[in-house]
Amino acid sequence: MRLGSALTAALTVAATLPLTGTAASATTGATSRLATCQEKALSVHAAPGGQRNAARIDVVNNGGRTCVVDRIPTITFRGLDGSAEAVPPAGSGPYELSPGERAYAAVRTADPAATEGHVVGSLSVAADPSHPGVTFRAAAVGMPEGVHVWIPVTTLWQESRAAADSALADALG
Repeated sequence: MRLGSALTAALTVAATLPLTGTAASATTGATSRLATCQEKALSVHAAPGGQRNAARIDVVNNGGRTCVVDRIPTITFRGLDGSAEAVPPAGSGPYELSPGERAYAAVRTADPAATEGHVVGSLSVAADPSHPGVTFRAAAVGMPEGVHVWIPVTTLWQESRAAADSALADALG
């Protein structure tokens, strides 16, 4: 699988890019001083994404204080090295979540008919790379034959499910 080399290339490009994002995730002095959300204060969900090779994810801040997660969700695949690349390429940065606020992202893996890649039984989602995350079985995200992984990509956190779907569609053409 080329995930490792693709991830390295994406990180190299990302290191040279300025931080950009939605208004909610803009880097400001106030946002940079907020604490990282504690994993126990967050709920992470994953569901089918409307396509055989996509899943929708979301995170909710159930805590009583505004906090930050990384603006790129960390999505890993059982038994494989690396994580889904951000599209468009982006570097790490804070994404602010107020109490009760929900953020959305979409992930695309690989077409189940593709001959390249690996098939795994689950994927894990963490709102921040400092968290272990939550694991979801393939069937729970609409992939009952397994998650077919080949150069997986994810959007940054977005303010709505429609915005996440649109960001994924725009990035993939």
